[in-house]
Amino acid sequence: MKVCLIAGSGELPRVFFREALKAGVEVFVIGIRGITDLHVDQYIPLGKVERLVKTLQKEGIKDIVMLGKFEHSLLFSHLLTLDSLAIKILQRARDRKPQTLIKTFIEELASIGFNFPDPRPYLEAILAPAGRMGSVEPSAEAMEDGLWGFPIAKELASLDVGQTLVVKDKAVVSVEAMEGTQKTIERAGELAGKGCRVIKVARRSQDFRIDVPTVGPKTVEAIKKIRGDALFVEAGKIYLIDREKLVKLADKHGIAVYGL
Repeated sequence: MKVCLIAGSGELPRVFFREALKAGVEVFVIGIRGITDLHVDQYIPLGKVERLVKTLQKEGIKDIVMLGKFEHSLLFSHLLTLDSLAIKILQRARDRKPQTLIKTFIEELASIGFNFPDPRPYLEAILAPAGRMGSVEPSAEAMEDGLWGFPIAKELASLDVGQTLVVKDKAVVSVEAMEGTQKTIERAGELAGKGCRVIKVARRSQDFRIDVPTVGPKTVEAIKKIRGDALFVEAGKIYLIDREKLVKLADKHGIAVYGL
């Protein structure tokens, strides 16, 4: 079996690459310069979908997995460089939400014979469990904030606004949009200071072929920087990148990591 991995930034593409190879799957990595930080078999510029199709047809590849971070804002900075197939996908999309654009991309490529398998069989080992993940127990106030903010975060994620919410004292401090998780956390620190709690969730109808939600050591570093005290993640739906390092770092800085 041979699969194409379209790799964004972050550790998730590396985890998939490693686990797929263990399972005997040959992985052909497509990357984008300045974004992908994994070994790449071929770079393709952002927005050049026709080149992607021709490359995969030449390699005899039908299965495509997309993992890693591609900031939504990148699309708008490359509008003038889109090829005709990318423009067709953009025109077909009913809106410019990340999930809509990726689904339209998948539908268009599926119509010409490509498949998009669910990557979860290769990633199950890093899904967040329920309950406390380190030695730090959330305070009563932090747990109240986490439980209060969780349904709000789920609603916002399901509206495709963003999958990260920061709360404090049962008030919403910041909501993730195009800027990504790290900057959302940084903004919360600027607005509310010490004691913020970060919540990361999946959409209610999360398609795990699209925008897989993750947290990792960088998430904890961002929380530490704003003097936050808790990270709540949706159990069984959020991927933990480098879990051992994440938990050690959280324990070191007194940050509770908890699966809801």
